[in-house]
Amino acid sequence: MNMPRPDGAVLLDRAGAEEFLIQETRLLDERRFREWMGLFTEDGVYWVPAAPDQKSPHDQASLFFDDRELMRTRIDRLEHPLIHVQTPPSRTVHFVTNVTVEPSAGGRGEVVVLSSVMMVEYRLDHQRTFAGRQRHRLLHEHSTWRIAEKRVDLVNCDSAFEAMAVPI
Repeated sequence: MNMPRPDGAVLLDRAGAEEFLIQETRLLDERRFREWMGLFTEDGVYWVPAAPDQKSPHDQASLFFDDRELMRTRIDRLEHPLIHVQTPPSRTVHFVTNVTVEPSAGGRGEVVVLSSVMMVEYRLDHQRTFAGRQRHRLLHEHSTWRIAEKRVDLVNCDSAFEAMAVPI
């Protein structure tokens, strides 16, 4: 739920943050990747570091570091009928818990939502589990919340992975 403050800023409460995250994971689980990308601001980024406590995506490789253009390219590949790493397509289910909302230093209309996430992916008779902590920096734009930055810190981020094609 959005809660207006006397200064005109809008805050997001925990229930509203949980609802936002549930809707986001539903889009991912239903492979509605273009709608998921639409949750991001024009300059929004999706980042999955490849090292514990990685400070910047620019100093070393990341598992994912996508701006909107790279998201669009990844989604084009995921939707292509002959993509090898997604033939057949993965089936996923996401679980989000331990949601907290903090004010952001970014100013008016911005909050940070912290949560724990687990994604189970099933493909080719093989099931994989990914788990970690998420940090969403959300901006209130045009009466809705949008993702300015999504960071997912996997507990096993520095492990060897088979190709990961779908967002966590």
